[in-house]
Amino acid sequence: MSFKYDKLLPTPQEILEAYPLPASLAKIKAERDAEIRAVIEGKSDKFLVIIGPCSADNEDAVCDYINRLAGINDKVKDRLILIPRIYTNKPRTNGDGYKGLASQPNPAKAEDFAAGLLAVRHMHTRCIRETGLSAADEMLYPENWPYVEDLLSYVAIGARSVEDQHHRLVSSGFDVATGMKNPTSGDMTVMLNSIYAAQQRHTFTFRGYEVSTDGNPLSHAILRGSTSKNGRNLPNYHYEDLVNLLNMYGERDLKNPACIVDTNHSNSSKQFKQQIRIAKEVLHSRKLDGDIRRMVKGLMIESYIEEGCQKIGEGVYGRSITDPCLGWKDSEELIYHIAETA
Repeated sequence: MSFKYDKLLPTPQEILEAYPLPASLAKIKAERDAEIRAVIEGKSDKFLVIIGPCSADNEDAVCDYINRLAGINDKVKDRLILIPRIYTNKPRTNGDGYKGLASQPNPAKAEDFAAGLLAVRHMHTRCIRETGLSAADEMLYPENWPYVEDLLSYVAIGARSVEDQHHRLVSSGFDVATGMKNPTSGDMTVMLNSIYAAQQRHTFTFRGYEVSTDGNPLSHAILRGSTSKNGRNLPNYHYEDLVNLLNMYGERDLKNPACIVDTNHSNSSKQFKQQIRIAKEVLHSRKLDGDIRRMVKGLMIESYIEEGCQKIGEGVYGRSITDPCLGWKDSEELIYHIAETA
């Protein structure tokens, strides 16, 4: 038998007991959830900025970064809702590279899921305690949801997961804003079908239980660009792309039609500096068309303390070990620009 059951992981209850979220921090998260919900539902005209490292690999550097965000937040909170990216699971479909804090709490060592789940809770809890900013994470493994559901204010379903039935069903039980990325193929219908599925009630099996959900009306689109059959990156953030999504939303019976534009990945061809230009173009498109303005609720930006990226083991504090990110100076200037023009 090649499929081996090597180790029984701690239950969600055991992990939550080890790192509980104090009531004072739970109150902060609930208030943040409500703020974000109001934006997705069109009851608030604040603009979402989901920003932070490609991967949260180092707790001290990530908390340092988010403390810096908190300093800016005090100046822009009347216009923006800053949502830190604390991405603790990374898709590595070829098996190489860093798989995220939940899998590898030490990037230089092999997987240790029990230690990783504890590390994830510790980092998220510390960031809320120090900054008052609850965060976003990608739900690469739906089974991990019970370990973090009391911590996250935003969930992303990635381009390689959005077609998966299990991700769609589990997302229907989330009670926070949930962004569905377009798949790497760029097929917008797949993304919209995923949003529809997540908004419906479902009954299914999950972690050994039969469960039921009420549907998630806060599920929405994330445009991240696509890749052609020849491996060429194809952006989908331009004005015409936004009009197309607006029309596709109009053809479907979906709650709270909304969109976040991912400024990196295939939209920038991973040329991280291009995120600045892309963000400004999206903001300009919102100015040109009131319907686009109402649909595009925010931006997703990859940013860290030091710009670019590095290999695991190089040891540059605050520099990404996965995709390259904007540095702090550019990020700070961009946030202020967004606050002035969104």
